[in-house]
Amino acid sequence: MAAWAPAERPRPALSPPARRRPGFLSKMAAPSGRSGGRLWIALVPAALLCLATRAAEEPGTAHFDVRPGGEVHSFSRSLGDYTCTFTYSAQGGTNEQWEMNIGVSEDNLLFSCSVWRPQGKSYLFFTQFKAEVKGAKIEHAMAYSQAAAGGQSNIPLKQEEFEITETTVSHREGKFRFELSKLMIVAKTPRDEL
Repeated sequence: MAAWAPAERPRPALSPPARRRPGFLSKMAAPSGRSGGRLWIALVPAALLCLATRAAEEPGTAHFDVRPGGEVHSFSRSLGDYTCTFTYSAQGGTNEQWEMNIGVSEDNLLFSCSVWRPQGKSYLFFTQFKAEVKGAKIEHAMAYSQAAAGGQSNIPLKQEEFEITETTVSHREGKFRFELSKLMIVAKTPRDEL
C-alpha cells in the first residue's frame, strides 16, 4: 500500500531572505497529514461552540420571528446569571420580525429586557403573552400596543390589560385586548448586603 504524501505546492516569493528557507511555510501552515486533519475537525466545532456560548451571553439585540398560528412559542436570551424569556401565542397574518434587547447596568444593580416590533405596530392578534426574568426581581415594567417608530409614539396598554409580579409581565385573562407591540422590564439584581 502506498504511503500518503501531500502535494507539492509552489513557493511564493517572500522577503526578507530568511523566510525563503526550506520548511518555513510548512511551519506556518495548519497541521497536515491524517492526524492533523482530525485535530482540526475536533477544534473547529469546539471553537464555534465557545463563540456561540459567548455571543449568547453578551448584552445587545437579538432578532427573532413572532409566528402566528395559535401555538405557544418562546424566545430567550441570557446574560450571566440573568435570563429573559418572551412566551406568546398569536393569530393572523404572517411572521413578524421582532427584537429582544438585554443588558445590565454598569453598577450591576439592574437587569433590563425589552421585546418589541421595530416597525412600531404589530398586526398580529395576541391571544396571550408573558415576559419572565430569572435571577432578578422586576422593579418596573410596561406593555405597549404600539412601539415608537417612524414618527409614532409608544401607546401603553391600559393597566387592567396586564399584570406584573416579581418576575413576570403577562396578559390579564378577559381584560387584554389582543394588541401587543412592545414590552419593557427593569429588574433589580440581587446584591450582597454587608
